[in-house]
Amino acid sequence: MRRRRPEKRVIAPDPIYGEVMVQKFINNIMGRGKKGVAERIFYGALDIISSKTKGDSLEMFKKAVDNVKPFVEVKSRRIGGATYQVPIQVPPNRGFALATRWIIANAKVRKGRSMAEKLAGEFIDAANEEGGSIKKKEDTHRMAEANKAFAHYR
Repeated sequence: MRRRRPEKRVIAPDPIYGEVMVQKFINNIMGRGKKGVAERIFYGALDIISSKTKGDSLEMFKKAVDNVKPFVEVKSRRIGGATYQVPIQVPPNRGFALATRWIIANAKVRKGRSMAEKLAGEFIDAANEEGGSIKKKEDTHRMAEANKAFAHYR
């Protein structure tokens, strides 16, 4: 028997922009409880974006996350001894979580000096619909498209 789901934690908005989305992203960057370091990386990346593109860096960040969010993904379902990859729609909160994870992972493997520079580069690429995180989204969509035949196992 399954236990009940834990209630969602309320995350306070970040101090500079007053955005919950920004705070969630910072929390995902954070490693070993070092929030100060994570904030420095994120805000540094936004500063780099505003100096490079002469645009609103927060809008660039939001656009990047929206462009990376997947709409469908595949989930393994076991039916009668066979495992099928069943395409399912992605809920908004999971879409944000996946987009965040992919952007951070692709920023880490980029060439660059500091993590802030790498993250800024990944944001700019994602906002322009290119780069590693967009490729990951397209691969996910391609997998779902290829397994559309199993959608009735949902």
